[in-house]
Amino acid sequence: MAVSRRTFLSTLSAGAAGVALGGLTLPGSARAASPAGDVVGKVTVGYQGWFACPGDGAPIDAWWHWSQNWSQAPSPGNNVIKAWPDSREFSATYQTAYANLGDGGPATLFSSYDQQTIDTHFQWMQQNGCDTAALQRFDPNGSEGPTRDAITSRVRSSAESHGVKFYVMYDVSGWTNMQSEIKTDWTNKMSAHTASSAYARQNGRPVVGIWGFGFNDANHPWDPAACADVISWFTSQGCYVMGGVPTWWRLGTNDSRAGYLDVYHAFDMLSPWMVGRIGTVADVDNFYTNATVPDLADCNAHGIDYQPCVLPGDLSARQRAHGDFMWRQFYDMTRAGVQSLYISMFDEFGEGNQIAKTAENQGQVPAGSGLLALDEDGTACSSDYYLRLTADGGKMLKGQTALTATRPTQPVVGSGGGSNPDLALHQPTADSGHTQVYVSANAVDGDPNTYWESVDNAFPQWLQVDLGSAVTTSRIVLTLPPSTAWGARTQTITVLGSTDGTNFSTVVGSAGYTFDPATGNTATIAYPGGATARYVRLFFTANTGWPAGQASGFSVYAT
Repeated sequence: MAVSRRTFLSTLSAGAAGVALGGLTLPGSARAASPAGDVVGKVTVGYQGWFACPGDGAPIDAWWHWSQNWSQAPSPGNNVIKAWPDSREFSATYQTAYANLGDGGPATLFSSYDQQTIDTHFQWMQQNGCDTAALQRFDPNGSEGPTRDAITSRVRSSAESHGVKFYVMYDVSGWTNMQSEIKTDWTNKMSAHTASSAYARQNGRPVVGIWGFGFNDANHPWDPAACADVISWFTSQGCYVMGGVPTWWRLGTNDSRAGYLDVYHAFDMLSPWMVGRIGTVADVDNFYTNATVPDLADCNAHGIDYQPCVLPGDLSARQRAHGDFMWRQFYDMTRAGVQSLYISMFDEFGEGNQIAKTAENQGQVPAGSGLLALDEDGTACSSDYYLRLTADGGKMLKGQTALTATRPTQPVVGSGGGSNPDLALHQPTADSGHTQVYVSANAVDGDPNTYWESVDNAFPQWLQVDLGSAVTTSRIVLTLPPSTAWGARTQTITVLGSTDGTNFSTVVGSAGYTFDPATGNTATIAYPGGATARYVRLFFTANTGWPAGQASGFSVYAT
């Protein structure tokens, strides 16, 4: 049986190319980097999944991570978040004590305990090049434990249904009895999830993340021996162990304790933390020179995979520069030769570093809250902008697009992107109801094989897209999957429009539109006079091929 160098952690010295023990030579600089897997060569997003609201059914029964005092509704005086989420695609939201949004809508928030919330998040990941989600797991032995356990199961379900990988990432911050309890938790609870087809594997081994060893603060007090013991134990369980480590792990200075280099070198993958360390493009380039390049060289010399952080920037600190800050990180990581990235984070509204859909403007933020929206620097940004930016950055990292220092992603879909773009592509959607996993967002995801289907045998039904702002349009193109299995059918549809999402008027009266696979299963609804609307709604009253409304593509054009 092969013996891992990690079994003999205490014998290793910094920079050693190989150490002979009992006739075995432990790998060092000669060890090659890992091949592509579920984390190497991929874009991983940190996923908190730690929001709850009274009334959502969660055991914690509190405004978990939405407010300072979890027993009271979030308000300007009871607030811990730095950005307001765009919750329009969630089927259930919960009323806060904030004033109404700037556009008059209710100030409601989502709960991570709702399966539909996590399903929506994982759909966004799937649509935007997020390959793997690292589910954060803190000390599970207190009052938060049962809710975390349930959310882990929900994450597993969503990952399986959306084709996204996931793994458990322990954040050991403040975990008093970590050394023994983390092993018990893995053995008794979390290891069962490795049976999932969606559980991330690297080099054939289930991935486990451990964030927090070696940080130079009172929340991370363990000595090197305790840390080494935990890493060695997980390795003995057959796991591939990813370490979330201090920024200056290699030097043992600043945020890193001295004397932990052997601990860091014991991990299979290292991911240095960057939140709070950079805030400008100049900072990014400085870290490229002083951290990224030498870190990568050290990892390569020790056969360790390297997964540095990329962050969108704290929205409340006005760091984002309408995407230029994040894109510079993608550019610098790619030109350095980095293979894998960790996005910090997907849903971290508390730090303001979330890439999940976020309020676009003050009309989508509670009045008087003081929270900023994505257009804080005067550049309009669609709520999914940082998801789309992540998708484009991932393509550049993987060599699917050319290396470029110029951000290719437009802040608003269609801006600068051609003479007649699809205004509905990747925009927020809503519906009167849907069947199983055939949700409304499928109609605007750009994939001709995914589709929306309304509740069966319950006409009338409707499908709606939010274009982000009131625009004048004159043509809609609807499609069904191109497969010949979708026989010809006629759907009876009325087109409605609204500027406020509440009051709708008729754009095109009820008419039958034929979809035939012989001609691409496409139907065009033209209204040459044009109509100005932000919300475009299709009202279905009949379908000769199935007792429900159906659409795999819902495209809206200005001309």
